[in-house]
Amino acid sequence: MNLGLDGKVCVVTGATRGIGAATARMLAQDGASVLTVARHGADLDLDVTTPDAAERIRAACPSTPWALVNNAGISGARPLEELSDADWQAQWELHVMAPMRLMRDLAPAMAESGGGRIVNVASSSGKRPSRRLDAPYSVTKAAQLSLSRWFAEAWAAQGVLVNAVAPGPIEGESWTAPGGLAEQIAGRAGTTPEEVLEGTRAGLPLGRMGTDDEVAAVVVFLCSELASNVAGAAWSVDGGSVPTIG
Repeated sequence: MNLGLDGKVCVVTGATRGIGAATARMLAQDGASVLTVARHGADLDLDVTTPDAAERIRAACPSTPWALVNNAGISGARPLEELSDADWQAQWELHVMAPMRLMRDLAPAMAESGGGRIVNVASSSGKRPSRRLDAPYSVTKAAQLSLSRWFAEAWAAQGVLVNAVAPGPIEGESWTAPGGLAEQIAGRAGTTPEEVLEGTRAGLPLGRMGTDDEVAAVVVFLCSELASNVAGAAWSVDGGSVPTIG
């Protein structure tokens, strides 16, 4: 199936691991020219929360990007009483202000070039807050979904289609690595990381956690020419964990 991505410039933030790395790889496999952005080890080493991030990304692109994937993000499993104002602000800057600045800068350029795609990688926690994860994560991911819808309505008529994906629990590095979510949740619950993972799998309608590639496949579709009638959507890629339609 031809996704219409041959030679098109696509920018992926948080692109050196997890969903971001899988997305960058799949875009490249479909012929896109991918600029990876991350704090370390990417084509462009950059903290996307810096005010000049959009300017630096545009300068690093060979031409106006066709697609922007705002994937950079962090999560944790700390109790509310351990979270400082700085912790809340850091997630707000990363999950809301950084993608807002990139969209504010790149959407007009995409429109002037004939159109494009923007995909924000949010979370099922933005649709249904999870008390197992940091409160700022759920709150800022909900804000990111609202931000996506606002930009979608602002730019759809000019050919820039903005959407979001809302992944559920992913059995990847963020959950399974030492110090990851499974270990953090286990520490709070007095259990083991494997018991946390087993319980998480069992609590999902599919009976398993998702994979980075499964989320990336949806992101790549939304970046493609085939997604020409999709705007303002928040696609759940969560194994059915959020019991809503939409």
